[in-house]
Amino acid sequence: QFVESDDDEELLFNIPFTGNVKLKGVIVMGEDDGTHPAEMRLFKNIPHMSFDDAAREPDQMFSLNRDPMGELEYPTKIARFSNVYHLSIHFPKNFGAETTKIFYIGLKGEWTEAHRHEVTICNYEASANPADHKLEQITPQTHFIS
Repeated sequence: QFVESDDDEELLFNIPFTGNVKLKGVIVMGEDDGTHPAEMRLFKNIPHMSFDDAAREPDQMFSLNRDPMGELEYPTKIARFSNVYHLSIHFPKNFGAETTKIFYIGLKGEWTEAHRHEVTICNYEASANPADHKLEQITPQTHFIS
């Protein structure tokens, strides 16, 4: 089983994660012919990315070698990919065929649970209501020494 591009050699994968990922490496398997992708561009935290968005500068780019067995791992810049909740992988070209075929994409990294801040319902007092702050009246006393 494989994924094959429709019209041209471009492919785009959008991968949402259920938590935060520290991405350390990527493995790409294709056929040992012209349909294997020749370039991979990684984008982090751009949900619903389209081919129009792929024109922007990627977070990291790789020149790929033909790897039908999945033996090559492409290491990512860990500092740049330390807090990923959505990964987009763009394959803009291959080794000369009309379409691109990918059999496997492997992601290596560490998953942590997402720290999502829940909505907090609070009541804020814009101006003090004197009825809420009753104080006992204190009679000021002065003591004179003669």
